[in-house]
Amino acid sequence: MLDYFVIGKIVNTQGIKGEVRVVPTTDDINRFKNLKEVYIANRKNMDLYEIQSVRFHKQFVLLKFKGVNNMNEAELLKNSEIKIPKDLAIPCEKDEYYISDLYGMQVITDTDENIGTIEDIIFTGANDVYVVKKDESQILIPAIKQCILNVNVEEKIMKVHLLEGLR
Repeated sequence: MLDYFVIGKIVNTQGIKGEVRVVPTTDDINRFKNLKEVYIANRKNMDLYEIQSVRFHKQFVLLKFKGVNNMNEAELLKNSEIKIPKDLAIPCEKDEYYISDLYGMQVITDTDENIGTIEDIIFTGANDVYVVKKDESQILIPAIKQCILNVNVEEKIMKVHLLEGLR
């Protein structure tokens, strides 16, 4: 079974000729120029679409898919995720990792206390926030250098320093 990465979300249509407006969830939005096709996950379906054109406008990526020729057809794709197979992902640099690798990761403090697993990630303007849950408790940890000490993707362990007030 293939693993997929979400690289964007279709949030609206653009114009009347079938373009869609995408909020990218990838660090490098230029990657859209290099893709020939993507998967669109809409409700319970995931279908392959060929990219006809890519342009950029403000913070959006504007995509035109082959076979989507008007606003009504594009409207059906609204609120869908754009996915690519993991093997098409841009390789990570040293000390980088994919967001999808963080889900389910064990989180321990610099005093070796197990505080739970990453259940969700909140994407804010300033920095991401990791939602760490253990039993019924939850801790929100900002993804900043002062808090995140080490991420070991292979062992699925994140070592953190809890700043004053995070508990």
